[in-house]
Amino acid sequence: MVVTGATSGIGLAAATELARRGDEVVLVGRDPVRLAAAIDQVYDASGLRPAGFRADFAVLDDVRRLAGELRAAYDRIDVLANNAGAASLQPVTTVDGFELTMQANHLAPFLLNVLLRDRLDRIVTTASGAHRWGALDPDDLSASLRDYRPARAYGTSKQANILITAEAARRWPAPLAVSYHPGMVRTRFANESSLVAFWMKRAWFMRTPAKGAETLVWLTHLAPEALTNGGYYADRELREPLPRAADPVLAARLWQASERAVGLG
Repeated sequence: MVVTGATSGIGLAAATELARRGDEVVLVGRDPVRLAAAIDQVYDASGLRPAGFRADFAVLDDVRRLAGELRAAYDRIDVLANNAGAASLQPVTTVDGFELTMQANHLAPFLLNVLLRDRLDRIVTTASGAHRWGALDPDDLSASLRDYRPARAYGTSKQANILITAEAARRWPAPLAVSYHPGMVRTRFANESSLVAFWMKRAWFMRTPAKGAETLVWLTHLAPEALTNGGYYADRELREPLPRAADPVLAARLWQASERAVGLG
């Protein structure tokens, strides 16, 4: 099982729990120091030392390299957990020319999914109820750079996650693809310099990473016939996303735009 964004928060909690259950876990992280620490933490908790691969999803060439390394290492990947992401508080353009949050949360995992598709049995993508703030325009995937609002940029990327998961189910007979909402989780995801993030991370209603990872772990182990291909889940139940994340026409346009953006179309 390959878990991206596995060096902290939901990803590390999920990887640790999966390893405790005896699964062979592969960690993907951006920072080599934190990646090494996460590998040690999973080993200490489970007795199984996971493999680790470094990749920065703000660089699409890193994603291409990662896909090649995973293909060389594994003939089959039971689960790809797309958990890596970003929530930039300022407008940032990546080296590939896209708004950072959209690239890290949507374009990079989309590219990885496509490049690994024939090796995968299941794709589980960390989406969010924040899709309610989405304002997706497939004709301009970096539209949020104009009049930048962090919540809208993040929500748009999560809207894209849900749309592309459903579209993958329509286009691909395999692998099985699902997305899920982990709840509001207290992690290092937000920028420490933000006063809002500072208080949000301490709010009583925020979940622990382990709690946030519960649905992810459940989705990796549930029998395929018990899941809805393309479905969106929360708290281990199938849910209906808001209409802006459930429009098949918008999803098809997003797929085509995403292929062009990452050089596949």
